Amino acid sequence: MKIKQLCVLTLATTLWGCSKQILNSNITQQLQTKAIEFKMPKIQEPIIPNNTVNITDFGAINGGFELNTQAFADAIETVSKKGGGKVIIPPGIWLTGPIILKSNIELHAQAGALIKFSSDKSLYPIIETSFEGLNTWRCISPIYGKNLENVAFTGKGIWDGSGEAWRLVKKEKLTASQWKKFIESGGVLNDKKDVWYPSEQYRIGNQNADQNVRHDLKTKEEFEAIHDFLRPVLVSIQNSKRVLFDGPVFQNSPAWCLHPFLVEDLIIRNTTVRNPWFSQNGDGLDVESCKNVLIENSSFDVGDDAICVKSGKDKDGRDRGVPCENIIIRNNVVYHGHGGVTVGSEMSGGIKNLHVSNCTFIGTDVGLRFKSTRGRGGIVENIFISDIWMIDIPSQAISFDLYYGGKSIAETLAEGGNTISTAMVPVNEETPQFKDISIKNIYINGAQQAVFLQGLPEMNLKNIEISGLTAKADKGFSIIDANGLKLNNINLDIKNSTVLDIYNSKNISIKNTDFNSASTKAINIKGESCKNIELISTEKTNLSQRTFIDKTVQENAVKM
Repeated sequence: MKIKQLCVLTLATTLWGCSKQILNSNITQQLQTKAIEFKMPKIQEPIIPNNTVNITDFGAINGGFELNTQAFADAIETVSKKGGGKVIIPPGIWLTGPIILKSNIELHAQAGALIKFSSDKSLYPIIETSFEGLNTWRCISPIYGKNLENVAFTGKGIWDGSGEAWRLVKKEKLTASQWKKFIESGGVLNDKKDVWYPSEQYRIGNQNADQNVRHDLKTKEEFEAIHDFLRPVLVSIQNSKRVLFDGPVFQNSPAWCLHPFLVEDLIIRNTTVRNPWFSQNGDGLDVESCKNVLIENSSFDVGDDAICVKSGKDKDGRDRGVPCENIIIRNNVVYHGHGGVTVGSEMSGGIKNLHVSNCTFIGTDVGLRFKSTRGRGGIVENIFISDIWMIDIPSQAISFDLYYGGKSIAETLAEGGNTISTAMVPVNEETPQFKDISIKNIYINGAQQAVFLQGLPEMNLKNIEISGLTAKADKGFSIIDANGLKLNNINLDIKNSTVLDIYNSKNISIKNTDFNSASTKAINIKGESCKNIELISTEKTNLSQRTFIDKTVQENAVKM
């Protein structure tokens, strides 16, 4: 009898395990096939002809001691003359200079392959290009292609940009042994001895730079004089169609890692992107002015923003006038980074139709980051974000900042916090706009602040809906210059006694919102521009007993 009962129990346990696996599988499948909220065209994958060569067929030498630039060029040229095909990079260490891409080419780095780009800067001539959203001169990228069709990067190999030879490094970001190693490698220090530059030429180039760009220089000859300073992105693909990244690791870039620019039909999946956490401008992926984009099942661990959506900066971006549109970002993990998914600050050409879902941020400085400033212009609209999990966020889990000044939020907080201003300026083509944004099913387990929303007095954040948010954080919500904000099904466990700070905002609806603070100032409302703010209590939380209305607020602006 006992044996029979044991068999029945074992069978039941097995069936429950199978059911649980099926349930979990169904949940995962539902998340991965989540409906897209806008009309999304089918993204076309590259079509690569069935021709194959191996770089060793062209004299490539393994080991990382011999330069294989010509072998890569010859392999690409050979398959290109046949109409295209696959170039195989076998296991080994392959040292090379810049690789110039052609249409109908697949670079397949097999598992065990390490493509190491030379640190000899003379191999990288300067070219006219776009960097930081501006038209400028820069060293050619280690992997570069323009006006192409059908390009693919596949395999499990590693592409390494030798970024340590290009970047400045701040002493405060290194251990003592790391700092010693940089000093012993050569280079020069600043006067305070707390910043290391790869060369004197780099130090000179950096002196008058604004976010890594020299606006005062105009001619190629002037830029050539600071050649070492003009560090490139690792992968630059411009004005192209049908581009695929599937499988490889891209790491240690001189600047941004992957920069698809003006690309239509772009797929990035099963890809690992990593830069040292201390790397200056070590972005993971910057998708700029691209159309029809899928980013999924990938991981990022970088020194700046991880997954970035951009469309040019200031007048250069507005003159180009090409938005980033029809973008799906799903099923990704971000470890270190200034932002998990970031929109801006270069958004002067506009950004529209963006879907972000099922992403996990582990210790990123910020989770969801939206940033711009006066002078940019551009419209960010039709944004849909859902099912995001965040843990141990050192600053703001969700951040909208229309006063972005080029620094990380951690740096901004260290200097006293975000700018709050009542000064209005005229609305014109330089005024940025963020509107029609849905954020739902967000889980925040640890953050300095759950949500920071700040528009401009002359152009408020407009029509933002946040629902199904659960957060444990030191601070709750800051809502500044917002119009049409809806908060619904919000659960907050906040250390500060004030949970929601509302300033100069209007048409605000807060319902089904519970929090742990019993303070009479748990909700703090101030500012003469406040209007039509509706607070609806729950059975658990009587908002009328926990709301402070400042004398600056007009009578009847708040409805309980």
